[in-house]
Amino acid sequence: MQGYQEKNQMQFLFSGFKETLNPQNPLYKLETKIPWQELEEEFSHYYENWGRPAKPTRLMVSLLLLKQLFNVSDERVVELWVENPYWQYLSGEQELKWCEPCEASDLVHFRNRIGEEGIEKIFKMTIKLHGKKALEKQVLIDTTVQEKNITYPTDPKQCVKIIGKCVKIAKDVGVKLRQTYKRTAKKLMFAQRGRNTRNGIKRAQKATRKLKTIAGRLVRELERKLSEGTKKIYEKELSVFKRFLEQKKTDKNKIYSLHEPEVYCISKGKEHKKYEFGSKVSIVATKTSGIIVGAMNHEKNLYDGHTLEEVLEHVTEVRGKRPDTGITDSGYRGRKQIGTTKIVNPDKLKKKKLTKYEKQKIRGQLRRRAGIEPIIGHLKSGYRLSRNYLKGVYGDVINVMLAASAWNLNKLIMEL
Repeated sequence: MQGYQEKNQMQFLFSGFKETLNPQNPLYKLETKIPWQELEEEFSHYYENWGRPAKPTRLMVSLLLLKQLFNVSDERVVELWVENPYWQYLSGEQELKWCEPCEASDLVHFRNRIGEEGIEKIFKMTIKLHGKKALEKQVLIDTTVQEKNITYPTDPKQCVKIIGKCVKIAKDVGVKLRQTYKRTAKKLMFAQRGRNTRNGIKRAQKATRKLKTIAGRLVRELERKLSEGTKKIYEKELSVFKRFLEQKKTDKNKIYSLHEPEVYCISKGKEHKKYEFGSKVSIVATKTSGIIVGAMNHEKNLYDGHTLEEVLEHVTEVRGKRPDTGITDSGYRGRKQIGTTKIVNPDKLKKKKLTKYEKQKIRGQLRRRAGIEPIIGHLKSGYRLSRNYLKGVYGDVINVMLAASAWNLNKLIMEL
């Protein structure tokens, strides 16, 4: 059942919670701008008509936005909410509360409840708050990497994890393994030290081969000894283990993480970070005002030009108007027009039959394109896009939209 905010009657002799706050505070002003009633009505179909009332929709939406705005975790946003009266006022509280509004895990359940569709509604709302500024005809388009919260993938690390997981599965279901290799795995991992030295590389490679052999041996032993019913429960995990152990160095669609098998490797040509492991996201911002009107995750590592059609449809859906011009970098070379949208990139300057004015106009657009780079930088440093802690592909999709929503809210706060 959907929860509703408490509406306490004001006392005659005492000033209310609202009157004790500073009306010039940005969050105080933001409270009147967000259409809370409209959001509650749109989210009502995510709740059943019976059962215990859930936490108020306004509270949960405000906690999600505050988490991204101030770059804190689920646990931390709940703790800080108690200490900050302006956060409480934004959440719709009529009195100062001394206890936490909910458990940190309630935010996980709320994200799962509303899903991708609900997060997109929040994103749309943050775009509408900017009015006509968000409806500019020209937009800037670029892609970046949203790194997943995984360790740097190496074969020995993953093999040791497979060994540990196989031992745990056997212990949980009561299967006795011939050997657990607990001490052996530790000794072989220690042999990885000095891999980059002249004498240590052969020792490390030999230890890696041994670890792979042990991991494969345990996976096959589990498959033999598990009953049919139990095997179905662990079928997904075992298939990931087998797929990792069978993959070759030159294979495509490799597994880089056992608990996040959808992660892929992206090389953006950065000197300080040769490879990044996560997913590619497209960011679309208006040319003049810098409002983000498109934030989309891609499940596959596509060539930038192949993402344009999908991204432009996403922009049309969330803001209700298709852009006339998309300004991109040379990563989108080869694409001139997608539907009714013209694509401007450095390739356009190579045309021979261009007047001086046309060249000057294109150069001006390309110079303005660089404005999306600091937007991406701020999303990563201040709005939780640099490392995604949410699980699975669904976590990738909603994290980029929440980061973009927080950016748009911050733009609005700066104008208030």
